[in-house]
Amino acid sequence: MESAQRGVVRIVTPVRVLEGAGVRLMRSIALPQLDYLDPFLLFDHFGSDNPADYIAGFPMHPHRGIETVTYMLAGLVHHKDSLGNEGSIRAGDVQWMSAGGGILHEEMPKPVDGKMEGFQLWVNLPAKLKLTKPCYQEVASATIPEVTLEGGGTLRLIAGTFGSSRGPVKDIAAQPTYFDVTLPPGTSFLHTLPRGQAAFAYIFRGEGKFDDDSTVSSPKLAVFGDGERIRVTTEESEVRFVLASGKPLHEPIARYGPFVMNTAEEIDQALRDLRNGTFVWKG
Repeated sequence: MESAQRGVVRIVTPVRVLEGAGVRLMRSIALPQLDYLDPFLLFDHFGSDNPADYIAGFPMHPHRGIETVTYMLAGLVHHKDSLGNEGSIRAGDVQWMSAGGGILHEEMPKPVDGKMEGFQLWVNLPAKLKLTKPCYQEVASATIPEVTLEGGGTLRLIAGTFGSSRGPVKDIAAQPTYFDVTLPPGTSFLHTLPRGQAAFAYIFRGEGKFDDDSTVSSPKLAVFGDGERIRVTTEESEVRFVLASGKPLHEPIARYGPFVMNTAEEIDQALRDLRNGTFVWKG
């Protein structure tokens, strides 16, 4: 029996927002038109040829109850945190950070050869993990498998599986897929995902047909309905997109800026901890 194709049920045009100390970026999740796609809480596309749009960065700030995923296309982001970690994420690298019970960190973008671009995705943590020890998965570009697709396309496999290949990010509660896919003109891409998982594609170069009917051009975010197969085809234009999927938690959420918990009382506790100097995870 042929598996059911996932159709596009919503197309979101990113909204330009100002975050951090003055970073201009484009947001597709955490908007009135798409507030939450369980388990995904936020999706931002950042980058500019003008350093004034991002150089002020994101000075030291708190997180609790979520995971942040930073994927760089160009330039770098220097980071450090309250646990003593410090380093740089460069083009092609990924940082998958679990904030757990509390972390303070900063992220400061810098250009390389005049370029800086990337994405940040926030993934919710289940209630049982929201107050656990913070941790990182730092993934160097060279360790990310790059699969050659039929017709000459490429797929960078950050998390999940494709054919016999598996991405280096592992042990994530949401059981995510996270791909960076490039398709040349006149080609197609087919991928099977578990039923019940939330899935979206963020198209950031060119345009493609993201089911049998929906042609989507950049920059747009396409949300898929349920099913098993995602099919993308191109005609005269190349397309490049991020494909993400994850297992919904089906839990209540309470969010306040960089905190995402299950109840308003837990948000109040996070704010008290921040005021009292007891926010950072101590074990």
